[in-house]
Amino acid sequence: MLPVPMLDLKRQLAGIRDEMIREVCEVIESGQYILGKKVAGFEGLAADYIGVRHAIGVASGTDALCLSLKALGTGPGDEVITTPFTFFSTIEAILFLGAKPVFADIDPETLNIDTSKIEEKITARTRAILPVHLFGCPADMATITEIAGRHGLKIVEDCAQSFGASLGGRKTGGFGDAGAFSFYPSKNLGAYGDGGLITTDSDRMAAEIRLLRNHGSAGGYIHASAGFNSRLDEIQAAVLLVKLKRLDGYNEQRRRKAALYDRFFSGAGAVKCPPSGEEGASLHVYHQYTIRHPRREEVMERLRAEHISSMVYYPVPLHLQPAVKFMGHGQGDFPCAEDACRGVLSLPIYPELEDETIERIAKIVSSV
Repeated sequence: MLPVPMLDLKRQLAGIRDEMIREVCEVIESGQYILGKKVAGFEGLAADYIGVRHAIGVASGTDALCLSLKALGTGPGDEVITTPFTFFSTIEAILFLGAKPVFADIDPETLNIDTSKIEEKITARTRAILPVHLFGCPADMATITEIAGRHGLKIVEDCAQSFGASLGGRKTGGFGDAGAFSFYPSKNLGAYGDGGLITTDSDRMAAEIRLLRNHGSAGGYIHASAGFNSRLDEIQAAVLLVKLKRLDGYNEQRRRKAALYDRFFSGAGAVKCPPSGEEGASLHVYHQYTIRHPRREEVMERLRAEHISSMVYYPVPLHLQPAVKFMGHGQGDFPCAEDACRGVLSLPIYPELEDETIERIAKIVSSV
């Protein structure tokens, strides 16, 4: 049998190749490669899709986090409350600004930040809460928004894995002061290179971020502040315009594939499936289909023997990463995050994945 990858972007391209080539060639022939009409067009379409006043394209998801926090005034001496179970860039942006990440443990069911642990972490130095919609599953934004409102805190949503996910019909990226998205190629809405987006309803923040992404300048070689070189590339915007029109269909296929996995794992006692969501409540977009298994390494070995990919996202929680050793955290500080790192396993999921392949994967996993 053919190998089964975690993601097969070549198969996705097959259905959009002609339109993609036209859009990219149009950019090349235009001679305008930075902050042109494709970027403006994508920003407008993305803002409408998320349901916010502004969407600002930047160079990466990491930059989206960093610029969002900086536009909120985050800097040395400030604290930002976030999860210890996510990709490193979530705290990398905080550290880059000289601020301190403060961890609250995760909910063992959703793997998102445990909202019951947030308030005990708030101090006089807390500036913001940074929830992550991990693996495409929305965090509990109703509770987070309520806590932030009572304590006068800002919210930056890490939406790197959740483009199209929603709570009560409201898209992630539309709850906080800002939402930060990544267009890394493997994302549900992925570019053909790096790219990011910031969403906000604040006119002030949008204006500040547009300056920050362009060396602190609105043009004319006049610089209001020291900014960044962080602009969404015009060719990547063209790619994203093609894909955004199809995103809901892609995400619906991911949900269907996830439901198949759930069905095939029914009765497999060792397998803990990810949370599911329904329209009107929490709409999961399954950037990853992540199970938990007490014999993970054996499962991975069985899959590997059948040429089936699997991945561990993430093997080491953030509080135990070498880069933050200076913070003094140790084993046992955040037990739910540490337990997740020992048991999580992501299985292949993408719109083009065949149903019979899902059944085959599920049988192998269930046999362990």
